[in-house]
Amino acid sequence: MLRKIVEVNKNEVRALFLSFAYFFCLLCSYYILRPVRDEMGIQGGVENLQWLFTGTFVVMLLAVPLFGAAVACFPRRRLVPVVYYFFILNLLAFFLLFRSGAFGVWVARAFFIWLSVFNLFVVSVFWSFMADLFSNEQAKRLFGFIAAGGSAGAIAGPSLTAGLSSFLGPVNLIPFSMMMLLLSVICIHLLLRREGNWYNKKRDGMEVPDNVDDIRIGGSIFAGFTRVLKSPYLLGICLFVALYTTLSTFLYFTQARIIESAFEDSAKRTTLFASMDFAVNVLTIVGQMFVTGRLATRLGLSVTLMLIPALVTFGFVALGLFPILTVLVIFQVIKRAGNYAITRPAREILFIVVPKEDKYKSKNFIDTALYRGGDAASGWAFAGLAGMGLSLSAIAFIAVPISALWMITGLILGKKQEGILKEWKCRKIYSGSPPFV
Repeated sequence: MLRKIVEVNKNEVRALFLSFAYFFCLLCSYYILRPVRDEMGIQGGVENLQWLFTGTFVVMLLAVPLFGAAVACFPRRRLVPVVYYFFILNLLAFFLLFRSGAFGVWVARAFFIWLSVFNLFVVSVFWSFMADLFSNEQAKRLFGFIAAGGSAGAIAGPSLTAGLSSFLGPVNLIPFSMMMLLLSVICIHLLLRREGNWYNKKRDGMEVPDNVDDIRIGGSIFAGFTRVLKSPYLLGICLFVALYTTLSTFLYFTQARIIESAFEDSAKRTTLFASMDFAVNVLTIVGQMFVTGRLATRLGLSVTLMLIPALVTFGFVALGLFPILTVLVIFQVIKRAGNYAITRPAREILFIVVPKEDKYKSKNFIDTALYRGGDAASGWAFAGLAGMGLSLSAIAFIAVPISALWMITGLILGKKQEGILKEWKCRKIYSGSPPFV
């Protein structure tokens, strides 16, 4: 029955389900709190959203070198769990601050920024871990199903928020988020034990050392940034991510303005945000289970990376012609579901062929600092365009050529990944450092 959904081999089933459960717990933890974050952003004034995005970017710049230091010091067996223990302690601190009532709105703003940082860091570390565990061939078959675990968690999270927040209050949801994070750490430890025959002893034809989990990655704390500058391939991924963040931020700011004008009641806005999250994740989980793996395996990585950017191009044309709530909601749901179901798993496959140091450091820099930098820059760009008097329709049409460039970048990256993989297969021993251009 499982093979009707995903092309999995018998010895991979345990790893597949542990990875699925890991991502489920991780995103359930985040999505329990996401509707609260979005409402805090509106309560702080939609005209000030760019300041919160800028604050998030500044925090990212401080956090990335610290994470680089941790990557240099700890082997994978210790690094991955330590990251999650750190964020569990952060959540405990916020819970105590909210309960005490100290600092009021400043704690709320800090929580908005922290949750934006938390989301990118924990998901980036998850996919780094997956890219380190599975081969390229396995990733094409299994990453869609594994990503579906996150989508299932993203469905469970808003459901818990909608069902419990009315009588428990938002603050008392934080312990539920902490519990889900702790369960994800348990899954990590089970994956690292590598019991049985599930672990792939050969990665694309190369032998994997038995002590791979105990080898320190080493390197500079700033290597995540410096190694990106030296690699055309990683710079291409940076462009792909920057274009995505620009389009997402334009759509997010448009969403905030349209929804603010459509609803005056805070509770109705929060309900709509939660409903959109639910719809996105239902569509996503269906796509991840039945479409993603087959699409990547049969049509190739380039086509997979191009598909959603093409749909986003048409979506911005539609929003430019009809900047109304109905079009916005449909476009946002399709765009986010397509990204989670297809584009994001395909993007993670790009990192299969990079050295181990880049899997953790460079990938983390791209997924966090670059991502939030793109958010901040595009947030100010949107505010500038709106300040010049441009309508939401005009800004949507400006996004159309950006979407087309995003699509072309995906095509080039997919072909480049296949070329690097061919070089990698020429090596006989897997050291975590394949030949790299």
